[in-house]
Amino acid sequence: MAQESKKPDVSRRDFLKTGAKAGAAGITAFSGITFITKPERVFGANDRVRIAVCGLRGRGNNHIHAFGRLPNASLAALCDVDESILDSRLAEVEKMGKPRPKRFIDCRKVMEDKSIDAVSVATPDHWHSLIGIYACQAGKDVYVEKPVSHSWFDGHQLVKATEKYDRVVQMGAQSRSNEAVREAIKHLEDGLIGEVYLSRGLCYKWRDTIGHTPVSAVPAGVHYDLWLGPAPETPFTKNRFHYNWHWFWDFGSGDLGNQGIHEVDICRWGLGVDYPTKITALGGKFMFNDDQETPNVINCAYEFKRPDGSTRMMEFEVRGWETNHEAGIGGGAFKSGGVPAAGLGGRRQRRRAPDTIGNIFYGSKGYLAIQGYDSYKTWLGPNQEPGPEANGKGDHFANFVDAVVAHKKQDLTAPVEEGHKSTLLVNLANVSYRLGRTINFDGATESIVGDEEASKMLHGTFRAPFTVPENV
Repeated sequence: MAQESKKPDVSRRDFLKTGAKAGAAGITAFSGITFITKPERVFGANDRVRIAVCGLRGRGNNHIHAFGRLPNASLAALCDVDESILDSRLAEVEKMGKPRPKRFIDCRKVMEDKSIDAVSVATPDHWHSLIGIYACQAGKDVYVEKPVSHSWFDGHQLVKATEKYDRVVQMGAQSRSNEAVREAIKHLEDGLIGEVYLSRGLCYKWRDTIGHTPVSAVPAGVHYDLWLGPAPETPFTKNRFHYNWHWFWDFGSGDLGNQGIHEVDICRWGLGVDYPTKITALGGKFMFNDDQETPNVINCAYEFKRPDGSTRMMEFEVRGWETNHEAGIGGGAFKSGGVPAAGLGGRRQRRRAPDTIGNIFYGSKGYLAIQGYDSYKTWLGPNQEPGPEANGKGDHFANFVDAVVAHKKQDLTAPVEEGHKSTLLVNLANVSYRLGRTINFDGATESIVGDEEASKMLHGTFRAPFTVPENV
């Protein structure tokens, strides 16, 4: 298939003229690209949702295989700024016995294709919300990877675009579709462990040093300006590119926003709260002298006020090296049962300790622990007697596609509105950490109280022409 044409040269005057006509014509003009919003598609019994996957190297490859196995979805297009990865993934789809998808380099060109029903976003964090906004404006539904946003403003505008264009938009928090995790949250709501006053999120992953890499030439076939998108113009280095972009503030959110957003989301969900009133984060980079900017250890504390006036607390922690297994998460307790005990993580048997990824909820009658995305255990009473437990399954991608077919946003297990609230906790903690002070927050206005510097940082900045619009 022929490569897409180059981005058109649109002058500011032409852009403004196009934008002025957009409302009457049902056309959205944005960042030099004109999106034609098509009428709502009504899916028949044998129709498939035609999906374009944007961002293909890591998580995007999981998207390809997850959507590719669904009977009511088809891979209509693949998009990536690295042509070697793009062509490799196109070949993989053909090896799956499926038709070759359309080939795109620029995600904005995807929006011009009226045959595409939905867009799946698995790019670096700083692109997530903007591609989602583009898609909503083009009349397409969106599956956007976690975290929903890179700052508060782009996430807020994605929520507004979802509402304005009546789109189905899901955050990639797959635990929300897992039957065991949903059962665990129902136990919390029903009072199994009594009054839940504290939730704790754990993100303990073995993260080695990334070392140093110098400024170098952009690899052949990489469209680096498109990769940067809304991020500041920055010289290319290998450490700022594939995967390690997570550890740089311009593109990622550290492990708090990478792995941790899953546990942050579960913490907030289980507590039954929306916006915090106070946020404090402390941490740093330990052991390694390398290019990484984000902390490899961070402790976050959140205070929430409930409508009844009661207070709830939430803690979240990232550790990037040696750790024990709190509540048996990552250790043997979830396999063998009984009261969990701290352990050495099998260091004598393994090259590295297994990850400790999960959540703990503390109540007046016991505590509940969730491991990863798919199992939970409980311990009840002063003697910590074992209570209900379960392992479960779920298909988050199928939940999204089913909701698109029915055009029922209420069927989503992780709607973008909830994703935005949880991602905001990540953004606020990173602001607190970077400025070294406690943040006070007003949930009614989604704004920081009495701290202009923190407010500017939370808002974020966006490089033209990839700016997040004030009016979506």
